[in-house]
Amino acid sequence: MTLRKLLYTTVFFITAGTLSLQAQDKKETDTKAEDKTIAEEIEVVRPYKPVLAEAVKLRRSPDLSDIKTYKAKYNYGITDRKLELNADINKLQAQQVADERKEQLINNYLKGGLGTSGTTLAEAYFNIGRDEGMQLGGFFRHFGQEGDLNAQKFNQQQLSVFGRSILDQFTLSGKVNYQRNGLYFYGQDTDNAFINDNPAKQAFNFFEGEGEIASKYTTDEDALSYAAKINGYMWGDHYSAKENSIVLNGYLNKRISSFNLGLAGSVELGNTKDQLVSVNNNLLKLNPYIRLQAKGVKINAGINFVQEFGDFSETRIFPAVTADFTLIPDYLQIFGELKGDVHRNSLKELTDDNPFLTNNIQIQNTVEKISFTAGIKGTGGPGFGYKAKVYHKELDNLPLFVNNYNSPQQFDVIYEFGKTKLLGVEGELSVQVSNALKWTGMINLESYEPDRETEAWFKPQLRVSSNLLYNINDKLSFNAAVALQDDSKAKLYNAAPSSPYVVPNTDIERVVNIKGFVDLGIGASYKINNKFSVFANANNLLNNKNGRFLYYQAIGFNGFGGLTYSF
Repeated sequence: MTLRKLLYTTVFFITAGTLSLQAQDKKETDTKAEDKTIAEEIEVVRPYKPVLAEAVKLRRSPDLSDIKTYKAKYNYGITDRKLELNADINKLQAQQVADERKEQLINNYLKGGLGTSGTTLAEAYFNIGRDEGMQLGGFFRHFGQEGDLNAQKFNQQQLSVFGRSILDQFTLSGKVNYQRNGLYFYGQDTDNAFINDNPAKQAFNFFEGEGEIASKYTTDEDALSYAAKINGYMWGDHYSAKENSIVLNGYLNKRISSFNLGLAGSVELGNTKDQLVSVNNNLLKLNPYIRLQAKGVKINAGINFVQEFGDFSETRIFPAVTADFTLIPDYLQIFGELKGDVHRNSLKELTDDNPFLTNNIQIQNTVEKISFTAGIKGTGGPGFGYKAKVYHKELDNLPLFVNNYNSPQQFDVIYEFGKTKLLGVEGELSVQVSNALKWTGMINLESYEPDRETEAWFKPQLRVSSNLLYNINDKLSFNAAVALQDDSKAKLYNAAPSSPYVVPNTDIERVVNIKGFVDLGIGASYKINNKFSVFANANNLLNNKNGRFLYYQAIGFNGFGGLTYSF
């Protein structure tokens, strides 16, 4: 049994091994046959099967069966409006421009200079800045020169502080001012008619205060406008002369459509004292008026009531009429004026005109009995303006200067107590080609006809002035100025005149001709940067030493320059 099982097992394994060997041989043969057939007869291309990385594989498939659509809900409102056919062009709305960057303001400067003829210059100006509602500033100036003659020198100083406040309904403004003018009576006679080896010194001191309130402009036709101003000063010289003054001014104006009803008035209180003179000279003025202002027409009609009181007492009423007609807007206007007034003379004004006055000057008021003026004015295009007028005046008590008999280098003030007729022509012209070139000129022609005096002493018939400014670029600029004055007449005494002086005595008088002069000056300035600039001026280029007053020569050619610092 055992042997039989062993035999069967042996046969089984032998048979299985034989079959296995035969199967392996056949498979290798078949594979070789297939490979040879495929390579020779057909080409199999398999479809592309992409293989995605794990990061981009979709874990779920999209639902492609969702075919729902969104339907919006609308609400309709029908407005019942009338159809208007308007073919006009609609007004374009301008786009608002962005705010411009504010420029940095330079409100202050310091200026100093030196030159020939002992010239010294110092200036300073300051201002608080851009505030539109409040302005506050100050100014200081010193200028001095001297000439070749003995004591031919002078110096001037000025200090001023000013301010303005713009409120909702009105404007407040004021100033405080101090001025000093120092000089010598250096007058010399080239013919040695008198000797002035030791010229006397003179100095004027002037203190002034002023305040004003004025209503702001409004387009309301029923508005009431008003203004009031007070001004007071104290003046004195190096000797005994003193003068005080207070002036009150005000006006009211009511607009009613094209008409204006108004009242202007002033009170002038003045007192002048010297060793032998004491004068209280006061004026009250009232000017009621009615004004018509329509298109191209402006007429102002009223009266000027003047009451003198104090040492002089007189009541006077004058016409006060002005008219302005526009013939060509902006190009041609004609104007006229008919008026009369009383002018209160003062030592301050007289010494401003002629600083070489003697002491104990008499004070009188000048009466402008009647004055007529007519002229034209307008523009001839951008940068061109003109004005020309002719006037005729009748004056009483016209003040005139005459050389003192005992001290010819000093001057007395006399009055033409008769009627003086004045006929004059005045012209102004302004041309501005651009910001780089500007020229202005003025001419005055005047003819005086005194009643009692032989001539209107020291009153030239022709005066011309002109200024030219030329900016080459933003840094370099030039300027030029010319002043021309015609001959005038002076009176000298051969014997002492009567005192007080009333009527001229031609038997003891002689007339002297004062030659005219031309004063030409040029200047230049160069801007180094926004802070510093330099300047140079040359005056009296023609070296003309003819002066305005007899025995007083002008300083000849002189020049000076310096530096300006702005901040």
